[in-house]
Amino acid sequence: MRSTPAQLWLVRHGESLANVVRTEAMRRDAREPAHEIDLTHRDVDVPLSARGERQASALGRWFADLPAGERPNVVIASPYLRAVRTAERIAAAGGAPTDIQFDERVREKELGLFYRLTRAGIEARHPEHWALRLQLGRFWFRPPGGESWADVALRLRAALHDICREHAGERVLVVCHQVVVLCARYVLERMTEPEIVQIARTHDVANCSVTSYRGGPQGLRLDRFNFTVPLEVEGAPVTAEPNVSARAS
Repeated sequence: MRSTPAQLWLVRHGESLANVVRTEAMRRDAREPAHEIDLTHRDVDVPLSARGERQASALGRWFADLPAGERPNVVIASPYLRAVRTAERIAAAGGAPTDIQFDERVREKELGLFYRLTRAGIEARHPEHWALRLQLGRFWFRPPGGESWADVALRLRAALHDICREHAGERVLVVCHQVVVLCARYVLERMTEPEIVQIARTHDVANCSVTSYRGGPQGLRLDRFNFTVPLEVEGAPVTAEPNVSARAS
């Protein structure tokens, strides 16, 4: 019998300021696409938007409405501010413990040289890197100073192993990021590169969506993916930054 949590929830953080400005940049006239998003924060310091705060509180109320024995009793969050604030709002709404553990291994994928650039900006300013990106695909391509999806999966293997070992039988909520949710699926479900890339092409992981696994004798099994009913029930907006570059893989 494998040692696993009884339940594992992977929640993408609420809508962030970066999500808002990047989506606005992508909606501009296609004849003059923006090359940069208007953001001065370090990635680790990007806050939630007002909508993101509403989403996190709505999700917290949904968790709080579960029977006491079915709510999260362990909370692990990325140390990035948008994930921290999401976890805090879930806890404040009564949906999870206020004692939050932070683990840098579930942080956002490092973008390196590409941080704050749109796809148009990368193509225009770093055409040789974009050409390599198209050749290798997003799973293996590592931007200068950044990470590939394979790099994220590598650190997640260690994080998920520790979660299973340290929190066997518990109900664990992990607040993280879009690529982390996808790479966790790749690791936990033993996917191939084409399988996870196809999911990325066809699904934008929504802000504050829930991806969950149930533990059992055979390990963790997927229960829900990109589940947004908690937001809809609470009347909170459902948002997802289009994952355009994934579709170019």
